[in-house]
Amino acid sequence: MKVLLVNGSPHKNGCTYTALREIAEQLQKEGIESEIYFIGTEAIRPCMGCGACQKLGRCVIDDAVNAFVDKAADFDGYVLGCPVHYASASGAIVSFMDRVFYSAAMAGRRIFRHKPAAAVVSARRAGTTATLDQLNKYFQISEMPIISGRYWNMIHGRTAEDVAMDKEGLQNMRILAKNMAYFLKCQRAAAEAGILPPDWEKPELTNFIRKGV
Repeated sequence: MKVLLVNGSPHKNGCTYTALREIAEQLQKEGIESEIYFIGTEAIRPCMGCGACQKLGRCVIDDAVNAFVDKAADFDGYVLGCPVHYASASGAIVSFMDRVFYSAAMAGRRIFRHKPAAAVVSARRAGTTATLDQLNKYFQISEMPIISGRYWNMIHGRTAEDVAMDKEGLQNMRILAKNMAYFLKCQRAAAEAGILPPDWEKPELTNFIRKGV
């Protein structure tokens, strides 16, 4: 069992990384492998809504997004780490996640379905809960169970050194990791007992426009 931890911060070893590292260390104690994936600082173009991924099987913009989707398919759970920028998720992670989830879905690659996920956010002070709500929507639309800690999954500090002093935040990262490990082990036990996930249903797409009314 493996969990992919995504560092969506432009700072490779900053506050977000410190939170993810705490999770990784606890996962190791629980017998779960993990890897921290840094999305980097290169520009990530936003989704163009062109639909080419439906035909190509991957995003038409061939960059870190396609490489990530290929890599993510081999993991059993995910933790998305993100800094708070202006009381919301960073522009880079939004572009990244839009294209990751849209291209995978349009290509028929249901690699995220029923895999547990959690969002973790870091901030100096505020905007954390709004950012968590924003990020959790990627998981909800993909039929992914959301893993929580004992509090909202946030960490506070301007620097990694500050975060190291946020004892409550770090404790919650460890509790989140324990809950993730527990859920993964339950999934494995269920599979071994022959309990299978629900069948996938083709989406019924509607809108609120009523012609001729």
